[in-house]
Amino acid sequence: MWNMSELLIAFLISCGTALLVTPLIIKLSFKFNIVDKPDNNRKMHKGAKPSMGGLGIFIGTAAGFWYLQPASPEMNAIIIGAFIMLITGIIDDIFEIRAAYKLAGQIAAAVVVVSSGLVIDKVTLPFTGTMFLNEYVGIALTIFWILAASNAINLIDGLDGLAAGVSIIALISILVMAVTDFRFIVVALCVVLIGSSLGFLFFNFHPSKIFMGDTGALFLGYSIAVVSMLGLFKNVAFFSFIIPIIVIAIPVFDTLLAIIRRTMNHQGIAKPDNKHIHYQLMKRGYSHRASVLIIYGFSVFFGVMAVIFNSATLLSSLAVFACIIAGFQLFSEIAGITIHNRQPILRGIRQLTKLRKPNRMK
Repeated sequence: MWNMSELLIAFLISCGTALLVTPLIIKLSFKFNIVDKPDNNRKMHKGAKPSMGGLGIFIGTAAGFWYLQPASPEMNAIIIGAFIMLITGIIDDIFEIRAAYKLAGQIAAAVVVVSSGLVIDKVTLPFTGTMFLNEYVGIALTIFWILAASNAINLIDGLDGLAAGVSIIALISILVMAVTDFRFIVVALCVVLIGSSLGFLFFNFHPSKIFMGDTGALFLGYSIAVVSMLGLFKNVAFFSFIIPIIVIAIPVFDTLLAIIRRTMNHQGIAKPDNKHIHYQLMKRGYSHRASVLIIYGFSVFFGVMAVIFNSATLLSSLAVFACIIAGFQLFSEIAGITIHNRQPILRGIRQLTKLRKPNRMK
């Protein structure tokens, strides 16, 4: 059983460490010219910005982890995998390596995790109950999930504070579910990850002083994937396989759209563009900060839906699922990415607003 005071201390250690080391990383990034330079196509910042800020998140997490020292049979492999992800991100931030090399590093981290025995071995479905997966299917699904989560966070890292904030919201959602399910390992990992991410966000929110880079995005995506496997995939709720996806619904949604868009345009899936959902919001006239806050708001919505979904009965889970679909539709309408720009929900909201306005006497 966890001790609340120890968790609070670990949180403060992680947050405080990130607050202390991030300014040092900013100075070192400038000194060694590890910076992200703007371009006219995608990057909207002005002037060179230090990248590799994710190193501050990692160091903050490590400090809190060292204090709590949570133990599990897979922990050594999880730590090794985290280092591999971190090094992959650092190399990419410094040298901008090819996508194939970056993918190789991610696969290596995932394979290390799988070798420890931490594998998605079952899913819970309505009517059929718990379905145990074939060993090779479970291994393939685990590797795919780690790669998917890592790249989803990486792809959404396009505006100041966006990836860090979305990751914090996702981790808070997982933390709530882990507390209700009495999963101490997940609680401990979430607490230190949230603390370090918050400390970094102080320097990363708009207008940012530093970017997390692939160093931070890959590490956070990997961490979310791992803690979800330690907790969410092990529950007995209906549709258990979908809960981790709901937690990071916005990054997953953006990744799926990017894959579809680039495939239809006969582009490489790894080729960057300026059509991600955060850019679409800004094209709709929302400011940099407003675009980030809109995505924060929907991330909170999906996080709450995941928490409810986690303990829902079959009937109520179907109702929650309907709310999730409506949430995707509303978000798509706000971002202007619906087919033929159809806006049934927004149109309905506008009509209700007009009806509720009192008639003024002339």
